[in-house]
Parts: sequence; C-alpha cells; structure tokens
Amino acid sequence: MKNTVKLKGRMKAYLQSSLYLGFLLAVVDILVYILDYRAGLVLTAFLIFYFAIALSMMLYNKPVIMNELISFATQYGQIQRRLLRDLELPHALLDDSGKIIWTNIAFEHLTHQEKGYRKSVTTLFPSITGDKLPGADGEDTVELRIDFENGNYVAKLKKISLKEMAENSDIIEAKGYEGYLVALYLFDETALQIALKEVDDQSLAVALIYLDNYEEALESVEEVRRSLLIALIDRKVNRYIAALDGICKKLEKDKYLVILRKEAATHMQESRFDILEDVKTVNIGNEMAVTISIGMGLSGLSYAQNYEFARNAIDIALGRGGDQAVVKVPENVSYYGGKSQQIEKSTRVKARVKAHALREIISVKDEVYVMGHRMGDVDSFGASVGIYRVAQTLDKKAHIVLNDITSSMQPMVEMFRDSDDYAEDMIISRQEALERVGSNAVLVVVDVNKPSITECPELLKRCKSIVVLDHHRQGTEIIENATLSYVEAYASSACEMVSEILQYITDDLKLRSEEADCMYSGIMIDTNNFMTKTGVRTFEAAAFLRRNGADVTRVRKLFRDDAAEYKAKADAVSQAEIFRHYFAISVCKGEDVASPTVVGAQAANELLNIKGIRASFILTRYNGIIYVSARSIDEVNVQVIMERMGGGGHLNIAGAQLENSTIEDGIIIIKRTLDSMIEEGELDAD
Repeated sequence: MKNTVKLKGRMKAYLQSSLYLGFLLAVVDILVYILDYRAGLVLTAFLIFYFAIALSMMLYNKPVIMNELISFATQYGQIQRRLLRDLELPHALLDDSGKIIWTNIAFEHLTHQEKGYRKSVTTLFPSITGDKLPGADGEDTVELRIDFENGNYVAKLKKISLKEMAENSDIIEAKGYEGYLVALYLFDETALQIALKEVDDQSLAVALIYLDNYEEALESVEEVRRSLLIALIDRKVNRYIAALDGICKKLEKDKYLVILRKEAATHMQESRFDILEDVKTVNIGNEMAVTISIGMGLSGLSYAQNYEFARNAIDIALGRGGDQAVVKVPENVSYYGGKSQQIEKSTRVKARVKAHALREIISVKDEVYVMGHRMGDVDSFGASVGIYRVAQTLDKKAHIVLNDITSSMQPMVEMFRDSDDYAEDMIISRQEALERVGSNAVLVVVDVNKPSITECPELLKRCKSIVVLDHHRQGTEIIENATLSYVEAYASSACEMVSEILQYITDDLKLRSEEADCMYSGIMIDTNNFMTKTGVRTFEAAAFLRRNGADVTRVRKLFRDDAAEYKAKADAVSQAEIFRHYFAISVCKGEDVASPTVVGAQAANELLNIKGIRASFILTRYNGIIYVSARSIDEVNVQVIMERMGGGGHLNIAGAQLENSTIEDGIIIIKRTLDSMIEEGELDAD
C-alpha cells in the first residue's frame, strides 16, 4: 500500500485560513454589488487577484512548511533520542520478533555490549523468549523477573504500534503503517531482593524433635548408665541447635521444642539434617541406637501457623517410621533421611486402644463400608474381610467395596460369593456403594492412606465418619478429618494390624476358617512368605489366625502360579538390566497374564535373590498405565525413590504409577531418579 503524508489538525486549518477569508470576502462582494455596481466590479477584480496570490502562496509554501516541520521534528526527536540514550534506566527497542534494533548507554553498560548490537534479546536474557513477548498472546504489556549476572531485574516489555503512533499525531496523518515495536525497560531490584531475603532469613522457624525409641534404648543399657545416655543425647541436640544460633527447650523426657531463624533452618536442609546420623553415634553400651524424628514448619503467615506446620510435620515423620526429618511449608512437604527401619513396638497397648475406639464408632452407626486401594491385593481384601467380621460381630450391616478383581484375588472372592453363609451384597461395586451409602454410615479404609488411590475416592466425601487402618508410611497426601487413624509403618501388613484389633473387639469374636485363610494370605503375601519385614507381632498375628482355622496348605494352593504367569515372571528376571552395579531394572510382559502387576511384584522379589543387587524395579503396562514395583532388602530405601516418582510404600516394598508414559520413558525416569539421588547423597553408589 502506498504511504501518504499530509497535514491535519490546527496546522492544516492555519494554512487554509487565507482561503476561508477569501470566501468571506466573496460574500461581502455580493452585498457590494447590490449597493453599487461599479464598486462591486472593483472588489471582484481584487478578489480574483487575492485568490490567485493566496493559492500560489499555499502551493509554493506547503513544501517549505513541511520541510520546516520535519526539520523541527527531527531536531526535537534528536533531543528525545539523546535523553533516552543518557537515561540511567536500561532501555532497548526490539522488533516484533525480539531482535534488538536500538539500545541506550545504560543497557549497553549492563549487558557489556557495544552500540549497534542487533541480535535477538534471547541471546542476552534466555528467559525472554519469543512466546513471552507482548503481542504474541494478545497482551500489550508483559512483566518478567530475570536474573542477570549477580543482579535481579524486572523486565517490562511494552508493545508500541506504529500505526497508532501515526494516528495519534497532531501534525501528520499516515495510512498503511503496519507492525509494531517492543520497548524493553529493566528495573534493578537487586537491593530490594537482598533486603527481602535478609528479612525472610531472620523470620522464625519452629521445629519439634522427638526421640523415636526412648524407652527401648534405655532398656538396652544398664540402669546406672541410663542418665548418662540421656545426658549425652541432650548434649548432642543442644550443641547442634546452639551452633545454628537457635534455642532448644526440652518439653518432655523425649521431646524438644526448637526455635531458630529461617536461615539456620535452610542450612539444616542443605546439610540434609546430619543430626539424624550424629545422634546414632551415641553409644555407651546400649544395644539399640537412638534415632530421632524432626518436624519443622517454615514460611507460615504467623508464628502460630509455623508451629502448627511443625506439629503436622512431626506427625508425618513418626507415621513414616521415624529416623527422618520432615519440613512443611504452605506449598509442599520435603523429606530427609528415613533410611532406618522402624523398630517394632513389643507392646500392643496401642492396638487395644484403637480396637476399643473402633468398636465405639461402629456401635453407633447403621452400616459399615470397607474399602482398600485401587487394584486391590490380597492384603487389602484380607483386612477388609477382618473388618467385615467386626461389623458382623457387632450386629451391623457391612459391605466390602471392590470394583476390579485381579486374578490373584479371584479364588478368595469366589470363596465368599459361593458360600451361603455370607450375604449377596457382602461385596459390592463402587457405583453400588455410592447409591447405597446413608447419612449414618462409617467408612473403614484399609491398606492405604492416600485418598486419590482408594477404591472409591467419592465415598470419602459421602461419609462423615472415616476410619483409616494402614501400614504404609504417610506422605504429603493423607485422608483428612479421619475420626480414627491407625497408621503403623512397623507393621508387616494391614492383615497383621486387623488381626491384633480383632483380639480386643469382644471376647466372643470368632473368625471362620475362610476368613482366617484370607487374612493369613495377606500376611504371607506382604511378607514374601515371612521373609521380609517380619517381627514378633507378625508371628503372633499368624498364630492367632492359625488358632482360628487358617490352613497353610489351603493358602498355598490358592496362590499357585499358572504356566503363563510363571513364564512371564521368569522372562522378567532373565531380561533384567543391572544399572550402576547394584540396581536391577526389568519389564514384565503381561499380555497373556490376568494380573500382570502381581506377577511384576513377584519378579521384583525374585531379582533380590541375585547376589549384589540392592534394589529391583519391575515395570508393567496395565490398562494404559505403567506400574512400577520396587523392592529391596535393607541397603536401599525404595520408598523415597518411589516418592520422587509420585508413588510411595515402605522402606523395602514400594511402587508408583506413571500415566501417559511408555515403558522406555519409565526406565529413563527410574535411571534419572537414581542418578540424581546418588549425586545428592541420598543413595550410596559404593
């Protein structure tokens, strides 16, 4: 399109004023003709002469005036340009693609570039990419925070339309101008950010330190030396906090309250809470090493909120088995340590207290719903059956919510469905549960404490009374507002926990043989035939189930593999890749297998029998999701590895689910996770 430039506005009216006066004189000439014909002729002659002179002057002077105006504008623009060049605020002009077309002196000094730098702004500031420029997404102004060298800056980018500039001019009118420029301003906030960081570093952080095994450690040392053991632990903790310029106050015999600056708390995080390992070195003949748990609250809106964060964090640390630090901030939760297996408590007082509380809750409800985790296994179903027996003993209607039945669970489920001793609605689907549940129902969740992976997350919102019984370590996501929560990481299985509870519900509770078989199976599967995570209370629970009719031979027959499953497991073991000398990674191809995830878990257990293997990882594709089964014996905490991948579990039994991913991507994710944890010191590569 051809560009045209012409005068407009007051300047145009001023130059045309002589013509307007000529037209006025013509009107006067008409009136003169009426009064005096000869005077009108004289005035007409003058009018013709006037118009000739006026038009010639206008045509002659217009280019001269335009040149003068352009010269003035140029001089005025030079003044503005000089002012912008000398402006102390770094400023640059970019074209619509982000290429630098002009810079001022302050910008050149900041970026150490000479005048005439014409490359893309991304070469100087990588965070300012083409998609973030104004105009790319319809916005006229964009603000970005960027770090350059040792400074912090706010980059303000403003779109400047060339067409609008011409249209808003009071002197010239332009047609056909298209495109735009981008004005970039850099505001230095380095001093402000330093001041804000100093203020933030001086803010209050609250921590709670608990001794995990206080009583057990004291019992393992001579009575006359117990006070010395306590004094040494106190000294370790107090010296550690004092070195960070903090305050440590002992609340109880095994609890400490710590107040310190956020800067010191950050230092503790950077050192990965080395006090966790330091306390274990206290040894005056005690057979059991002392371990501690730390819960810390940061960045709250008030001191009270930080303390509440610390309380929540210490609960999570203890629920995950202790010997670790948990840091809670408003946005997320971070974990440190957790490399030791939690010591099994010999006392069953807690189980008795929880059993009495469960009995009271069920007694006042009309019906009981029991559910485990999605893709339920033998342990979750066995624990559900145990709670079903509790409800039946207390004369309450009970339902087990079970949607997908795997091949490993099929024999047990059919055992109950084919029996005339159990109601047809003992096992119901997720949809049936949502349709049936009433206002006075209690929901018992077993073998899981993450709401997102329960069999029916919607049921958690429908039931006002919720009971959680689980043996997995707690993570960031937990079931909120549970009426009763019994989460013990030391327990081998949910069936073990329910077996202990059954013994304290009522004196006349009696399990049927199929129920005892089902719960015994849960313990046996989760402990890998009593070889993993097995304690004294595990065998006591198994003995209780044996007394109630559990038969080892029947249980063994229930879990024999068919030929396809055995071949799939053998193939996964034979194709395993040894990564970094200690980690076995393989894939379970379960196309011809009814429950490939179960076979994958079994293959992961088999890989641990290879000498030198510290942890095994089996990936299985099922229903479009990649399931990862992770196993270890004692040298590696696979729980923290799986938590990095969005999963969880136990110290040596854990798993994760990868959605929208492939097997190859899953293997890469596992390797990258292991590499990063080794570099950070979380895993030992030697």
